[in-house]
Amino acid sequence: QLRQSAMLAGNRRGAFRLGHTAVAGRRCISFALSAKEQELQARVKDFVAEKVIPYEKDERRTPHGPTEGLRTELVGLARQEGLLSGLPEIHDALRSHVTRAVFFEAAGYSMLGPIALNIAAPDEGNMHMLDLIANEAQRRQYLEPMLAGETRSCFSMTEPPPGAGSDPTALRTTAKADADGGYTINGEKWLITGASGAAFTIIMARTFDGAGADLGASMFLSPMDDARIVTERTLDTMDSSFTGGHAHLRFDNLRVGSDAVLGQVGQGFKYAQVRLAPARLTHCMRWLGAATRAHDIAVAYANTRHSFGKPLIDHQGVSFQLADNLIDMHGARLAIWHAAWALDRGADGRRESSLAKVACSEAIYRTVDRSLQCLGGTGVTSDTEVAAIFNDVRAFRVYDGTSEVHRMSLARTLKKKNVK
Repeated sequence: QLRQSAMLAGNRRGAFRLGHTAVAGRRCISFALSAKEQELQARVKDFVAEKVIPYEKDERRTPHGPTEGLRTELVGLARQEGLLSGLPEIHDALRSHVTRAVFFEAAGYSMLGPIALNIAAPDEGNMHMLDLIANEAQRRQYLEPMLAGETRSCFSMTEPPPGAGSDPTALRTTAKADADGGYTINGEKWLITGASGAAFTIIMARTFDGAGADLGASMFLSPMDDARIVTERTLDTMDSSFTGGHAHLRFDNLRVGSDAVLGQVGQGFKYAQVRLAPARLTHCMRWLGAATRAHDIAVAYANTRHSFGKPLIDHQGVSFQLADNLIDMHGARLAIWHAAWALDRGADGRRESSLAKVACSEAIYRTVDRSLQCLGGTGVTSDTEVAAIFNDVRAFRVYDGTSEVHRMSLARTLKKKNVK
C-alpha cells in the first residue's frame, strides 16, 4: 500500500523526464528539466545567493549547528519568497523525487540553504514518512506544524554500543505494553540529530505485549518536553550544519498511549525503509550542492591566484584536480537522478539509493577534498566555506549507513541462489 501510494504520487507529478522519446526511429533518454523545475531551480539559486549566503558569517552558526533563532529567521525569509517546502505549491511539486533532486541540490549550495527552505535532515525525512504513514490526529499534532516551519523533530533509532547501529537488529530499546493499552519505553539513543530544541521525536523500540511476547520493532511518537526523556549530553562532532546538533538521549520509563504508535505495531523496520531510502538520497542531493559550492570557490581561486609566474589554473596539478571534480559531480548527479526516477516509478529504491549513497558520498568527499587542496593554506581556514563543507561531507560517508554496510548489502544480491 505504501509503495502504491508513492507510485501514484510520482505518476501524478509526471515522474522523471528520463522518459523515452523517438528520434530517428530510436528510443532516447531525455534529461531535460520541465519548465516548472527550471523555474524552481532558478528561484532557489537566486534565493540562496542573495538571501542565505550573507548569513554564513552569522555568529549564530555554532559548532552544534545554527541556533533556533537563526533557523527561524531563515525560514521566515523562505516563507516570504514563497519557497518554503511546506507551502502547498512547493510541497506538491516536491512529491516528485526528481524535482526534489533539482530543488535540494540548488538549496545545498549553502549549508544554510536546506535549513532556510525547511528541507534539512532529519525533518525532511520525518515529514516524508509522516505524510505517508501518520493518521489524521498525528498529522495535525506533528506534521502540520513541521510543514509550516514552526517546529523541528528528531528520529531516535541509533543506539550506543552494544545497541543498534549499522545492524538495526541489535535494537535494545524496549516498549512494553501496559494494562491500559499504552506502552512504557526504556533505552538509550545516540547521534540523534536535532534533538536539542526538537518538538517531538520518533522512537524505534522493540515491542512486547502484556504477556512478554516480542512483537518486533515499532515506531512511537512522543513530545520531547517529557521529563522522562533525558538528554545525557550533546555530542561534539565534526559537522556543524544541523540545528540542535547530535544528542545522546535516555528514555526512563517513558509512558505513551496507544495513539502514539506510528502506523502498526511490529512494522518499524518496514517503515524505516520508507523513510531511509528517500532520506539517504536527499542527503546526496543537498551535499552535491555543497560540493558544487566548494568547487566553484576553488575554481575562482585558481583563476586569480598566481604561482610561479602564472595562474594556478594553468598548472596541470591544479587544473586536473578541478577537471576530476567535474567528472565526480556529474557521476553523482546521474546516480541521484536515476534513483529518484526509480522512486517516482514506485520502486522501493533500496538498491538504487544504496548505490547512490556510496557513489555520491565518496565522489562528493573527493570533490571537496580536491577543492580544499587547490586552495592551499586558504582551504584550511574559515575564510571560505570549504573547510566547513569538508567536515560535513566527510561525516556523510558514515551517516545513513556507512559505505561498508551499503557495499555489504549490495554484495548480498550478487550471491547466486542455491549455491553452497
